[in-house]
Amino acid sequence: MLFRQFFFDAGIHARRLALALVAVTATHTAWAQHTYEPKLKPVTTISDTFLTIHTPQGDAQLPLYLSAAWNQAQPQIVRAVIVIHGKLRNADTYFHSAEKARAAADTAPESSLLIAPQFLATVDTQLHQEADTVLRWQGTAWMGGEPAQGPLPLSSFTALDAIIAHLADRRVFPNLKLIVVAGHSAGAQVVQRYAIAMHEQPTLGAEHIALRFLLANPSSYAYFNALRPNADGQPAPFDAARCPDFDDWKYGMQHRPPYVADLTPAALEQRYARRDVTYLIGGDDDDPDQAALDKSCPGEAEGPQRMARGQAYFHAMQLNHPHDLNQSLHIVPNVGHSGSKMLTSPCALSVMFGDGVCKGPTE
Repeated sequence: MLFRQFFFDAGIHARRLALALVAVTATHTAWAQHTYEPKLKPVTTISDTFLTIHTPQGDAQLPLYLSAAWNQAQPQIVRAVIVIHGKLRNADTYFHSAEKARAAADTAPESSLLIAPQFLATVDTQLHQEADTVLRWQGTAWMGGEPAQGPLPLSSFTALDAIIAHLADRRVFPNLKLIVVAGHSAGAQVVQRYAIAMHEQPTLGAEHIALRFLLANPSSYAYFNALRPNADGQPAPFDAARCPDFDDWKYGMQHRPPYVADLTPAALEQRYARRDVTYLIGGDDDDPDQAALDKSCPGEAEGPQRMARGQAYFHAMQLNHPHDLNQSLHIVPNVGHSGSKMLTSPCALSVMFGDGVCKGPTE
């Protein structure tokens, strides 16, 4: 069953949001998309449930799928799992994968709220004749937290902030203890960048609500410096002549969009290292010719395929943070680039619905 009439009061975020909107209109979009721009086909289904985000500049709506109403008190819910779709924007498919994972975890279904936001492209809203208030992005710009094309230039990360702020409302979720943000493939790219950039929400700490991030099989990662893996997977200086934009956002820290521009790369890295992050890689997701792999120049600078890219990135984080890294990498044996299989793997189930401790191959 789906539910409407949800809203978010921008409140303490209003000033920051207003400044971000001014920055969007006043600066050149140097952080616009790279050559990795898969051909987009319109989605077949758009959720008829919306989160309305109120801002000083007006309202915007984000479609999303929910497993229970969240505009009324839900004292039985102790955890919320936000699952981010891939580049196909098929949030319904990922919502069903989350339902399947919850069932496989053998946990009380009423204790976990499942949320699958839907970040639409302009081609989607045009075909389905959605209202002008529905958020839509140019191509895959939502993947890096870049501003929407309409109705307001809101970052996809601002929309995730709104979801988390609503979950932290003790009037609705008096017993919530944990929020998990999970994604596979392009969705995992969103989760990784959001874990880096997420604006602080003091209510989470004040209300003792923990936050976890689960990244499954992303094509690329955001690096904090200009080093990239060499042939042995070790961080090394990169020849920018081979790829001048290799360090641009969403692959690096240059030309970051307004949402991500408020802290230095060093500050972003220190905060990210302390995040509770689990990297999952399918043991068979090592094909350099896999159809959905990011084969752009900046993507290829991170390694030849997903397994190599994930291991190299995590190794770099280990080297840079030998004592304060709150992250782990795990291999899911005999699984390739499958969102359903990755999100229902034992490690994913533990992160989303258990104690967060993964068993099996690890770094």
